[in-house]
Amino acid sequence: MSERSYEPVEVSQEILDRFKKLPVATIWSCVHKDAGVPLPFLEKVFLWTKGERLAARARTLRFLPPRPDLNANVKCGEDAPEYQAMSRCGPGDVLVADMIGKPQACIFGDVKAMQLKMNNADGIVTDGGIRDLDVMKEENYGLIIYAKGRTPYGSTPWLVPAEENIDIQCGGALVRPGDVMVGDGDGVVVIPSWFAAECVGLVEEHEGLESYIKEKIQLERVVPGKYYPPTPEVLEEYRTKK
Repeated sequence: MSERSYEPVEVSQEILDRFKKLPVATIWSCVHKDAGVPLPFLEKVFLWTKGERLAARARTLRFLPPRPDLNANVKCGEDAPEYQAMSRCGPGDVLVADMIGKPQACIFGDVKAMQLKMNNADGIVTDGGIRDLDVMKEENYGLIIYAKGRTPYGSTPWLVPAEENIDIQCGGALVRPGDVMVGDGDGVVVIPSWFAAECVGLVEEHEGLESYIKEKIQLERVVPGKYYPPTPEVLEEYRTKK
């Protein structure tokens, strides 16, 4: 087996669409086991747009605690880091914000989020808070939103948007620009871009195998433990029949 490359790659929309059909629980297991990523799941980051499924490339934004010297060097207005980060987001992209797990601090509200709406971005993922969610739903922003909580506050006095398009953490997981964020009702998992194509194939086979096993269990009316976890023999049987 050739040595795996860790060079970032641009993940295609075709792969993203395939991930949208797959459960986060199985993806998490695959990234953890087969890619050797210890912490690929975003802890305590929840879906606030019920029924939506996310699979998109990460465009990153980091918030930091405010301080006069930091504030003096952070650009404001159209050139502010949050607008720079959002400008990188289009179809198939999601804004991922590191807010060091502070749910009372809001990433931003409906006015700033209009940039994501106008760019047809897929959504927002943050381990901070979200506000104006009802407005964004009523005005059809079309954004899939994951956050740690809802809040009426802004980001200050806790945090300020400071840097974009860099490596960040979100919910305790490393997120690098271009990584794939997949989310369902269980939460969000991060897939390194260099592992995405391999991962989607492995997870598709695993899901197919589990469906095959469930059919066997029901047909034969046996205890699931007869076939699950799957043995190499059951896997070979599935591959042969497939």
